[in-house]
Amino acid sequence: MALWVAPVVAALGVSASAQAQTIPSTGVGSAKVVPLQVTGPATNRFNLVIAGDGYTEADMPKFRAEVDKHLNVMWSIEPYKSYRNYINVYAIEIISAESGIDCDSSLTSPRRDTVLGMGFWGGCNAGSVQRLVTVNNAALQRYTALAPGVSQRLAIGNSSTYGGAGGANATATGGNSMSALISPHEIGHSLGNLQDEYDYYTRGVYGGCYTGGEPSSAHHTLLTVEQMKATQRKWWRWLGEPSLSGGIIDRYAGGLYFADCVYRPSAHSIMKSLGYYYDQVGLEIMTQRIASRVNLVDGSTPTTAPVGNKDTLWVDTVQPVDHDLNVAWTLDGTAVPSSANRRTLKLGDLLLTSGQTHTVTATISDPTPFVRDPAIQSSTALKRVLTWTVKDEANPAGTAAPATITGGTQNDRAIGRTDVVNVVVSKPADGSVPTVAWKLDGAAVTAAADGRTLHLGDLNLNGGTHTLTATVGESTRTWTVDAKDAVTTVAVSTPKATLSQPGAEIPEYIFEGPFSFKVTATDDQPGYVVPEYRVDGDGWQNFYGWPTDANAPFQFSVTGTDIDALNYGRLPYGKHVIEYRAIDAAGNISAPKKFIANYIDPEKSEVGTVGGTVPATLALSLGATPPVFGAFVPGKQADYTASQLASVTSTAGEATLSVSDSGANPGHLVNGAFALPEPLKLSATSPLGVGSAPKTIPSTLLTYPAPATNDEVTLSFAQRINASDGLRTGTYAKTLTFTLSTTTP
Repeated sequence: MALWVAPVVAALGVSASAQAQTIPSTGVGSAKVVPLQVTGPATNRFNLVIAGDGYTEADMPKFRAEVDKHLNVMWSIEPYKSYRNYINVYAIEIISAESGIDCDSSLTSPRRDTVLGMGFWGGCNAGSVQRLVTVNNAALQRYTALAPGVSQRLAIGNSSTYGGAGGANATATGGNSMSALISPHEIGHSLGNLQDEYDYYTRGVYGGCYTGGEPSSAHHTLLTVEQMKATQRKWWRWLGEPSLSGGIIDRYAGGLYFADCVYRPSAHSIMKSLGYYYDQVGLEIMTQRIASRVNLVDGSTPTTAPVGNKDTLWVDTVQPVDHDLNVAWTLDGTAVPSSANRRTLKLGDLLLTSGQTHTVTATISDPTPFVRDPAIQSSTALKRVLTWTVKDEANPAGTAAPATITGGTQNDRAIGRTDVVNVVVSKPADGSVPTVAWKLDGAAVTAAADGRTLHLGDLNLNGGTHTLTATVGESTRTWTVDAKDAVTTVAVSTPKATLSQPGAEIPEYIFEGPFSFKVTATDDQPGYVVPEYRVDGDGWQNFYGWPTDANAPFQFSVTGTDIDALNYGRLPYGKHVIEYRAIDAAGNISAPKKFIANYIDPEKSEVGTVGGTVPATLALSLGATPPVFGAFVPGKQADYTASQLASVTSTAGEATLSVSDSGANPGHLVNGAFALPEPLKLSATSPLGVGSAPKTIPSTLLTYPAPATNDEVTLSFAQRINASDGLRTGTYAKTLTFTLSTTTP
């Protein structure tokens, strides 16, 4: 039989046993570790530890709400979105004596009594800049060491003023409308060593011309596009691609606090303009930095000693949110048939040649499209190779034990409708491989490969909340699947005119002068919902409200609005398409909606109206020639037909043409007291109406989804006579009532 081991990956931090003794157990300075997301052992996860400063005990609900917003914004941004399952998150709730942080927002503002000593102006330094928020790193290390592991520290200060910093540890304020966008930007510095793409150092002051040599920054260069391609340097692999932050990957002037003479890949990424995503250059780096701190193999059959030739080899891998890792098995250098992406290999099924040892390898790799650099693709961040020596004998068979589920995708929150869900199963000593039975809302569903993962995206879930279960033996793991989009609504300032009809799918407005809009997003599941918008197909960006007020609408004007020497909302005159959507706490991205803004210059344009009115009209006229079947022949089965023309005019948004019969024996032709056994059937066709198969009376014959004028309608009548029907001498007839009606006049 084969044993089982899990890898150990070193976590950054300070020993809790050595440091925790200096932290009070209660009152001011005390701290509580709150696991917010635990996807696996801290020894093999990227551990994000968030510590609050300047929050009194009474402020803790505020701290928790701000952390929830920070995290859900982070989960909406790649690579955090796809690699969420690689990340454990722990909050450190530290009790401060006072609310707030130092020098907020001027050098003369009070200095607060807080545990981590966070402050604006680089710690109240007149030689710094106001927005630079620093922290006592020694205190931060001491408190974050309370968490099971530390890969990245983020200190959040109790302030509604814009500010943050990168460096060894990331900082951000908690309550500003843009605070949740500061933290991924600063983690870009701390974790990814990404540099600012600002074209200024001091806001409002021209950054000048860069005069240094080729920057070491991966996303800044002096090279031309042609030079990057010829020398295969910097972001040459991404040139010409649509940027994830809008526009295309190219060469844009400005960065490293200089306005000219140095170039960046995108017009605006998160490292230049908060609210946008990382572009592909930054995303590749951040993916590598997160993945490099996690071993792709969560556990495996030990490779340190030979295994028996009847053993079952096991590999448990970590699981990205949106895709599977690839697993490829080889035996003595040759691919093992039908083993792709399986986490188990039964050596007894391979018919190994006796009298010799063998070598088995399992290559685990991440096929993420976020990385194109072969050096990163082949590094341990995205690739691991396990090798076993198989001896020429079998190990003693172990004793069978009931199979169980031992782990898998976290199930303490709702998961998204396109997530890849996995389970980890026990490793029976007898070498058997447990079967995983998946069910969605009680109905069996089939998983690929060895059944350890299920791709929800393949199930095409349509709305609502679903229950997913995985069962192994007597153990079952249950998830709630959120397949319903968040609901988005938009409110715009009063337009000069509305060009679209009420209720139009894409409203269109004319705005004369500055205008504003506000996106609101709600969901039926808990957690902050992230609203986003984009203008004219540019990059999606977070809808944070207004820089000074998260609850205010965003404002557009031809000059924009200067706030703290930065410009917001500059929009040229013209026709613009503004789209909006939302990402819920489960990661579902709603279908975008849009409106059209015709933004005109009030000095050069004037909006006037001209028009006329249309009276409500429903007009129906029947043709002069009535429908006549002719003579019915007794004793012979036959289908008789007749037709009549009609004309319809409707100014309603929708209308219906129906037929009814208020006489004796409704729906049947009559001859005095005698009626035909078979009912009369009618249908109607026209160029503008929507008809159906022949129907009995009463019924709706045509529907009009839009106004119609002089629509020529053909009314078709059908009458069946059976061979056994008794027919009375004379004329069979019926007076019918045709009605054109609407509910939306």
